Amino acid sequence: MISIKNSSLVLLLLLYFAFVISASAQTYVGKNIKVSIFSSTPVEDIKAASAAGTAVLVAQTQELAIQVPIKSLEFDKKMMQEHFNENYMESDKYPLAKFKGTIEPKIDWKKDGEYTVLAKGILTVHGVDKPRTIAGKITIKNGVPTLNSTFDVACVAHQIKIPSLVFTKIAEVIKVTIQGTLTPLNK
Repeated sequence: MISIKNSSLVLLLLLYFAFVISASAQTYVGKNIKVSIFSSTPVEDIKAASAAGTAVLVAQTQELAIQVPIKSLEFDKKMMQEHFNENYMESDKYPLAKFKGTIEPKIDWKKDGEYTVLAKGILTVHGVDKPRTIAGKITIKNGVPTLNSTFDVACVAHQIKIPSLVFTKIAEVIKVTIQGTLTPLNK
């Protein structure tokens, strides 16, 4: 059986090869992208986090791909984690949440600074693809980019069904935060 860490590395490599990269294009990768989710209702706050996200960024084309294994999200309460994976996210059937798109506006990847960006592409959650434009920041320091973004995901948009019995405990819209540093891939 392939572990989450090994499957993330395999998928990262597949993403890398999926891009058509010219020989001169700088590619950045992240192997420990942090992803957290937060749901708040008057009854209960639910949060989970993972450091098993992976990312690939091709500087020349500004293409970005990020993914996180759903089962890598850890909750404070193990029962919540079990229900999340089995009942809501169906993690065995839909093991990854993914985003693939491009970053705007054009960035000078060799120039340090903080850039407000939009990532336009397809967000896949629970096996459902949705076109999204997600705001974020890219900070470049000493030639190394760090990604930061917080955005909302509506459960209904990705056909995540929440039983009416627990509807007061789980928000209809989940806040997702992504943060991670990418390193240049040596050719």
